[in-house]
Amino acid sequence: MITDRNYTVIDIETTGLSPLEDEIIELSALKVRDNKVVKEFSSLINPNKEISNFISSLTGITQAMVQNAPGIKTVLPLFIDFIGDDTVMGHNVSFDLGFIRTKYKRCFGLDFHNQQMDTMKIAKKAIKLRNYKLTTIAQYYHIDTSNNHRGLKDCYITFEVYKLLTDRITANVNPRILL
Repeated sequence: MITDRNYTVIDIETTGLSPLEDEIIELSALKVRDNKVVKEFSSLINPNKEISNFISSLTGITQAMVQNAPGIKTVLPLFIDFIGDDTVMGHNVSFDLGFIRTKYKRCFGLDFHNQQMDTMKIAKKAIKLRNYKLTTIAQYYHIDTSNNHRGLKDCYITFEVYKLLTDRITANVNPRILL
């Protein structure tokens, strides 16, 4: 619901678009309490496969950066513990959760079913733009997008976008629109 003030913002970076064939190379999150960031989580992950030049160019994450990073079986439980029972917020969050759920099930045989909020869906109901990429929405609100496509930076951009969308919606629209 749009009035949520306690949640965890997440973002991941991956080697590609398929949760079944590609790997997570970065997990990041912000713990939010009373609409304030109180704690950060971010870790690179060794995917045990080559990161393509395209992904390195997009994210800035290179093979050398992940070479000595922990594997998904080490980082994912810490990430899940960080989130706890919180509602998970992200931009196009179903993409991130698709990877997280697939890897969690594959590595540990466990499911992850926290409630979720999606700033992309909220933005589509609140503002009219040419597209609903995180950078487009951020630019609409004059939020700095330098160094985006890194997990923690994208978490902060998503957090700022959510706050501004919330302000806009609560000022102009019945908040039940987002239920």
